[in-house]
This record gives sequence, C-alpha cells and structure tokens, in this order.
Amino acid sequence: MGRRRAEQARAGAAGALPDAVAALSRTLPAGPSPETFRRAKFDRPEAAPPLWRTLFLVLSPLPGDCAPAPEAPPAPPALEAQVRLVKRALRSQGYPRRALAQLPEDGARGSRELLLALAWLLARGPLLERLLGRTRVRLGDEVALCQCEAPASPGPPAACGGADGPVDIRHLQWLMGKLRLQWRNLMTSQQEHCALLGKIHSYTRGCHSDRSLGHLSVAETEMLRDPEGGRQLLRRLESENARLEAALAWRRRELVFWQWMDTVLGACPLEAAQPPFLPRIPESGADQLEMVAQQLQALHEELQGAVEPRRAAWEARVGGLGSEWSALQRATQEAVGQELAALRRAWEQGGAPAQPHGSCRLVKSDARASGGPGLRAAEVIGELRSREACLEAVLRQLQSQCRQELARLAAALPGLIWILPPGH
Repeated sequence: MGRRRAEQARAGAAGALPDAVAALSRTLPAGPSPETFRRAKFDRPEAAPPLWRTLFLVLSPLPGDCAPAPEAPPAPPALEAQVRLVKRALRSQGYPRRALAQLPEDGARGSRELLLALAWLLARGPLLERLLGRTRVRLGDEVALCQCEAPASPGPPAACGGADGPVDIRHLQWLMGKLRLQWRNLMTSQQEHCALLGKIHSYTRGCHSDRSLGHLSVAETEMLRDPEGGRQLLRRLESENARLEAALAWRRRELVFWQWMDTVLGACPLEAAQPPFLPRIPESGADQLEMVAQQLQALHEELQGAVEPRRAAWEARVGGLGSEWSALQRATQEAVGQELAALRRAWEQGGAPAQPHGSCRLVKSDARASGGPGLRAAEVIGELRSREACLEAVLRQLQSQCRQELARLAAALPGLIWILPPGH
C-alpha cells in the first residue's frame, strides 16, 4: 500500500512539472518553451540560444520601478554581445559557478549551466515580481518618488587615480556647460509636463467614476479621444492579466520545479572548491597572542598621547584663517545636525512602515479636502527642501576645500597669480 501511494505521488509530481515549467515560461520575458527546459537538463546545444536571450532580458539594465516601460523596446544586440553582458552581470551579482564564465561567446553550448543560472536568479530574490513591475500597464499619471533616508556625510573628496595623459581644462569646462544646459532642458520639460498634466486634471474634473480620483489621466483621456488606442490598451491589459495568472500558477507549482532542479543539479559535474585561506597559527599561539595584545594596547596609549598636542596645534593653525574657517565650520555643523536629525527620525520611526519609494499616482485634490491616504505634495516639497539645504551645505564645504587646495598649489609656484572666477 505504501509503495503504491509513493508511485502515485511521483506520477502526480511528474504530471504537474510541465504545468509548472509552462507557467514559468509564460511569466518570463521571451520565455523559452517547456521543451527548451527539458533539453537544457540534458545539456542539448539547441537549448542554449533561447536561454541566453532570456537571461539577457532578465539581467539587462531596463528602466526601474519609477520609469515607465517603453512602448516599443529596442532591438536586442547580437548573440555574442548578449553572452558577454550576461556573464558580466552574473559575475557582478556573485554567481558562484565558474563553468558559466568559461562558456564560449558564440552561445552554442552550455544550456544546462544557463538553466542553473536562471534557477539561481529565481531563488535569489523576487525576480518575477520585478519583471512584472517593469511591464505593468500604467493607467494613471505617475511620478517618481523616493523618501528613503540616505544622508550624505560631508568630507574631503575621494581620491581618484591619476590620468593617463594631460587633462584639457577647456574640454572639462565645455562638458560642465553641456551638462548644465541639459539639466536646465530636463527641468524645463518636467515643468511643462506637470503644467499639461494639471490642465488635463482640471478639465476632466468630475468625469471619473472613482470619487477618490475625481479626474481622468492622460491614458484615460486618450481612450476617449481615440477608440483604437482604447482597443490597444485593452489588449495590453489582457496580456498583463495572462502574465499575472501565469505567475500565480507558478507559485502554486513552484515546489515541483525545485524538486526537478535538484535532479538537474545532480547531473552537473561538481566543481573543485576554492581552498579556504586559513591563517597560520604557531604552536605557542596563546602566549604570542597575549604578547601581541599587550603591544597593541601600549601602542594605542602612545597614539592617544600623541594625538592631543597635534590636535591642539592644528586648531591653532586653522584658527588663523578667520571668517572663512568659521563659515566652513558652521556649514559642517549644520550638515551634521541635519543628518543627525534624519537619523533620529529614522530611529524613532523604526516600527513605522517603510518610506515611500517608487512611482505614485498623481491626483489633483481640493486644498480644503480632508487628508486621505497617500502623500500630499506640500509634505514632499518640504522634505525635498530640507535635503536641498543639507546638500548645499555639503557643496559649500567642498567648494571651500577646493579653493584651499588651489591656493596651496598656486603658492607652490612662484610668479603665478591666482584670480578667482566671478561669483566665487
């Protein structure tokens, strides 16, 4: 009786495996067929190209959660370029198997290794949720929002490696000017975009069936203007619903897939593990460690004694800079105070829900209306202004440090006259 039940369980698992693999294929971008998965288990070469393409689409740097997905994605590069990108991306994420990095770049072999890499990505984190978030259909007008605490500690700029050749200052100035111009163009386009959204929200007030929204979005207004666009949107929604149903089916049958992946992993040759690095400890290790600890303690006390006079001498030297040093010290204290306040708020809100991060729908509401769920624009603007003040304090400190460094370099060259640019 027990043997019959075990055989029935194995038969049921074998029957559920094709459904699980088919659900996973429908969820992945350009998902390979279930037959491709079966051939990849036996390392068939014809299964390698579709798996390379799937991994490329999964690992390619597409727009994140805050950016809408493009209507027509760009054409994928050649297979060799896809192979190189997949190898680099997996290596940067810490993929442990070296066999994949040794695969040829023509993409003609290694389907079993690619199947293991795909399974590693699935087991590593919410991969399917991120992929579904990339391709979801956005019906409302959304804006990118991030209120995560990320204090920027002021300090000296990081040291960079020396350039291979002489640096053209005029070229750097041209690049900075170009960057500022593009930044102004971006800000202007964003302001114009927000102004047009405000007009659409004002003109369509009261047209939405949902009273909490009260107005139509750009996509909903476009559906009223162009019925063909509405039919295209309906097809996109049906495709998204199919992917969501496939993701739910995959979650119900996920255990069967991982049991099958155990057999795939068992068919792979074991890789030689890297020998671990173990420090050599002498036989009389305890006595020597105690002696080293005493020497370190003595060195620590000696350093503490040497720090105090040097600190006093440094304070006496920088105190002669006058108002410039006082302004720099005040800016540093303000920046540190703001960061401490941000850390204190994060500590006090330790049990509170996470800060908003991602895309939020824009809804034009009456200023006299009571506060409902969501974030108000005034609160977000106040938070952004606080961060702007902190960043400006850090910028002033870095500019002062750069001026001091330039003055030191100019003083080292006799006959050189250093003239500050206007406005500094």
